[in-house]
Amino acid sequence: MKGLGFIGAGNMGEAMIRGVLGSKLLPPEKMFVLDSRPGRCIELHERFGVRPAVTVETLLSHCDTVVLAVKPQVLPTVLQDLPAEGREGTLFVSIAAGTPLSALLGGLGHDSAVVRAMPNTPAQAGMAATGIYCSAHVTASQKESAMALFASLGVVVELPREELLDAVTALSGSGPAYVFLFIEALADAGVRAGLGRDDAMTLATATVEGAARMVRETGEHPGRLKDMVMSPGGTTAAAVAALEAGAFRGIVMSAVEAAHKRCLDLSK
Repeated sequence: MKGLGFIGAGNMGEAMIRGVLGSKLLPPEKMFVLDSRPGRCIELHERFGVRPAVTVETLLSHCDTVVLAVKPQVLPTVLQDLPAEGREGTLFVSIAAGTPLSALLGGLGHDSAVVRAMPNTPAQAGMAATGIYCSAHVTASQKESAMALFASLGVVVELPREELLDAVTALSGSGPAYVFLFIEALADAGVRAGLGRDDAMTLATATVEGAARMVRETGEHPGRLKDMVMSPGGTTAAAVAALEAGAFRGIVMSAVEAAHKRCLDLSK
């Protein structure tokens, strides 16, 4: 990439900036930010060394890849304000949930190169899970740049159909909130059992991170790994029975289904 620009620099934009810099994909002087909030660009410059873009024309002149990191309701205005000149050959990456390619191409031009992406907030720790879908006019080199961008943040999956991004939003986009809730519950249970708050939180977070890494690195089915922990008549068996009595797996699936339905509603 010649340069990477961000139009919008909220929580996800900042998480992406942190991830890109952490992976050393680009130096900060090749990254530009433009945000409507007074002082936000200066704040990010002081924190990360990225360069504030005074105007969208300045950003486009320095960047061949531009991330549209604004809220979905603001995106139509941003697209309308983008100048037609100076964006030839630019790859636009939208992380606005629920905004389809048809709307993006309608604002940018139907021959534009656009990637829709759904990263999640663990990008700031270099452990994002991202799904992407490319428009027809994205070149092979542009797709390579998009894959490299999101690979610098963690795991990236290219999807065969655009509508699957709604499922990604429900699963991994919203997923960190489900896991945070689970970690909080684990720690609270540890406190209830007599552990100090700090010790309980340390053990809960390490347990979740370690279990996730085991699934990824061993390639084993989670059910098999669960069975390896659950000895006959033991403590884990008692705990799993309590989770099943509370329909734990069913509740998790219902949560993802509810998020998916909401995402479909927003797309309309």
